[in-house]
Amino acid sequence: MFGIVPGTMSETYYKIIDGKKFDKQMLDIAERTTAGKGDGRISLTDAKELIGAVTDGGRYTEVEKDTMAYIRENYKFTEEADSWFREEIRRFAATRA
Repeated sequence: MFGIVPGTMSETYYKIIDGKKFDKQMLDIAERTTAGKGDGRISLTDAKELIGAVTDGGRYTEVEKDTMAYIRENYKFTEEADSWFREEIRRFAATRA
């Protein structure tokens, strides 16, 4: 009787890509903020929304780290957004270590 119960966090919170678990909310933000508008890069405003998704649980989990790596490999950031996000995530992770 084990498995994912429909409507549970496991089913809605994660997205599986090539057998690996990622944070669905973070991926949705990256996709939504780069699709069909602007220059297709994650802007500072978008990065602020993304950091909110990372910090919402109070810690930087392995799934969130893997998701961020995936986002960095598959989406582009503006220089300003990239610099800001990297500093914020370092600051956040340092306070949670």
